[in-house]
Amino acid sequence: MNRICELFGIRYPIIQGGMVWCSGWRLASAVSQAGGLGLLGAGSMHPETLVEHIRKMKAATDRPWGVNVPLMYPEIDRLMDILIREEVKIVFTSAGSPKKFTPMLHEAGVTVAHVVSSSKFARKCEEAGVDAIVAEGFEAGGHNGREETTTLTLIPQVRRATGLPVVAAGGIGSGEAMLAAMALGAEGVQIGTLFALSAESSASEAFKQRCLALDEGGTMLCLKKLSPTRLVQNGLFDKVAEAEARGANSEELRDILGKAASKRGIFEGDTEQGELEIGQIASSVDAIRPAGDIVRQLVEDFRKAQKDVAAIDF
Repeated sequence: MNRICELFGIRYPIIQGGMVWCSGWRLASAVSQAGGLGLLGAGSMHPETLVEHIRKMKAATDRPWGVNVPLMYPEIDRLMDILIREEVKIVFTSAGSPKKFTPMLHEAGVTVAHVVSSSKFARKCEEAGVDAIVAEGFEAGGHNGREETTTLTLIPQVRRATGLPVVAAGGIGSGEAMLAAMALGAEGVQIGTLFALSAESSASEAFKQRCLALDEGGTMLCLKKLSPTRLVQNGLFDKVAEAEARGANSEELRDILGKAASKRGIFEGDTEQGELEIGQIASSVDAIRPAGDIVRQLVEDFRKAQKDVAAIDF
């Protein structure tokens, strides 16, 4: 059996990324109901809001699901207490070292995966005791590693660096891309952009429509003095890019972003002066579809691609 499916108790090795302002209980439960693994995005939730979404998840599905937790979360200790108290069984951590919290989560019976952007951090995660690794290339939307390593390059190197199950992320938007990731050594995929632009995503309609209109090159990596972030090129992006080009320091960049820039862009729909986090693969998305249909299409296209590749000879 596929190790990712076995580890998380899911039918298909498809994980919905726990994206800020997109990944509430409606999206996560729809993905889990379709046979994948839905994740709540705790990074944009106050503790009380997270509790509400956890309880709604429990009512919406009896399938496995989890919570994505950025370890830079301001009230991280309180959040971890909530996850344990509410008996969340799967936690994906990111943006920090999993060394401190993994033993605590394991003691509570939680399965832990951690997101990395390099084989070096993959090895450190294995030493920290995590159960699986998400290796994310810089095609991904939102916060990225500083290495700027593509998924195609990253996955085989992480595969050689660790014996843990590896989940590929970044630029995966089709069944064919799933197959490619698995050929490189991944045993599952984590997908953000397709689900951020799904019917159940809590992102604003204005954000979704802006992303649907993107061409190749419509997103770029910026904010490297703060935390490298892939954004849609809009008015805010232009201000940031101009400031970075003349050597602005981190404090000035924070001033340009203003308060709650990602909420302003993704959730509230300010498509010009908000931070629009989305992956490169957005340029291939042409419609807003239900999350369950996305899962089913990925599986169907994966299986077709398997047959097509098996027929190739030379």
